[in-house]
Amino acid sequence: MTIKYLDQMDVSGKRVLIRVDYNVPYDKNMKITDDTRITATIDTLNYCIERGAKVILVSHLGRPDGKVVPGMSLKPVAEKLSELMKKKILFIDAEPGDKAKAMSDTMMNGDIALLENIRFYPGEEKNDDAFGKKLALLADVYINDAFATAHRGHASNDAITKYVKDCGAGFLMKNEIEYFKKAMDNPARPMGAIIGGAKVSSKLGILKNIIGKVDFIIIGGGMAFTFYKAMGLNTGKSLMEKDLVKEAGEILRQAKISGIEILLPVDVVVASEFKDDSPKSIIPFDKIPDDKIGLDIGPESIKQFSDKIKNSKTIVWNGPMGAFEMPNFSIGTNSIAMAVAESECLSIVGGGDSVTAINQLGISDKMSYISTAGGAFLELLEGKILPAVKALDK
Repeated sequence: MTIKYLDQMDVSGKRVLIRVDYNVPYDKNMKITDDTRITATIDTLNYCIERGAKVILVSHLGRPDGKVVPGMSLKPVAEKLSELMKKKILFIDAEPGDKAKAMSDTMMNGDIALLENIRFYPGEEKNDDAFGKKLALLADVYINDAFATAHRGHASNDAITKYVKDCGAGFLMKNEIEYFKKAMDNPARPMGAIIGGAKVSSKLGILKNIIGKVDFIIIGGGMAFTFYKAMGLNTGKSLMEKDLVKEAGEILRQAKISGIEILLPVDVVVASEFKDDSPKSIIPFDKIPDDKIGLDIGPESIKQFSDKIKNSKTIVWNGPMGAFEMPNFSIGTNSIAMAVAESECLSIVGGGDSVTAINQLGISDKMSYISTAGGAFLELLEGKILPAVKALDK
C-alpha cells in the first residue's frame, strides 16, 4: 500500500480540503466540553497555512441522518477552532456545490474555512459519486486526517478521492497508520495484546486475527466469562455469551496449536448485584458461586498480568478489565493502565474505555501512542482494510 503523507506534498498556495473528525462532545448550551479531537489536527492545519494554503475543513457531528439538524451544527466548532488557532475561521453553511465554492473563493492564502456538518446531506453516508464530485470542486489537494472515521466508506473520505488528483494523509492519520504498522507488521518482541470489554462478540474478529501475530493475549472484562464457560467452569450470574462458547473454545484451541499464551484472570472480584455499593469479595476463577457476578479482576491476576507486561517490548491494549465505570470495580483496569504506563515497551492504546481510564489517571503522556479512533482501531486489529485508507492508496 502506497500512501502519500502531507509532508511529501506541495500545498503552497493551493486549496487544501481536509477531512477531519470534529465530532466532539458538547453540553445542552452547545458548549464544547472536550476539544481533544480539534487540537489533535492543529499540526496539520499549521503546516498548511504556514505554506500559504487555503484550508477547507470537512467534518461531521452526531448522526443527523442526511437532514439539517440545528442542534448538530458545526458553527460552535468553528468558534472553538478560531479560539484555538487565534484567527478567524470562515464558516460555510452552504451545501457543497457552486454556492459553497463561491464562498470559498473569497479566501486568501493562509485562511481556514469549515463546512457545515457534512452528514446534513444524504450523499455523504451514501458515498454518492456526484456528492464526492461536488466536494472536489473545493479542492486542489485532498488530505484525510480523520482516522476515527476511516472505517466508513463515505463521500468525504472515499468518493471525493476519485475527483481530486493529489490525495494524501495528514499528520494525525500518518501517526495512526505508522504506529499500527510498527506494532503489528514488525514488532519488537515479546509482543502482547490486552483485550478486554464486556463481550466476546465485539472482539471475536480481533482475537482470531492476532493469533499468530502476538506472543501472548491477556483477556479481561466480561468477555473472560465466556472463555471460562468454554473451559467447563461455572460463571454464576456474570455476563456470558452462550452462543459464543464454542467460538471461545476454538480460540483457546488455536492459540495452543500456535504456541500463543492466553492469560485469563486467576481470581475475580465478585458481588451480588451490578451496583457500585454492592459488597464485594475476591475468589478464585474456578469457584464463582451461582449467585455472584464477576465485575473485576483480582489482585493475583493484576500481579500476573503486570509481570507479563513489564517483560514485554510491545503492547496493544483495547478494552477494560472490568466494570471500571464503577469506582468500586475499577482497580483492575487502573492497575493494568499503570503497568503499561510504567513499562518500557512500545504501548499503543485504542478504544474509548481504555483511553478514558488512562485520561482519568492522568498518565496519557506515559503511553507511546493513544489512538483517537474507536471503530477504525478495532477494524485494523481485525485485519480489515479501511475504506478511507484504501481510497488514499494510489
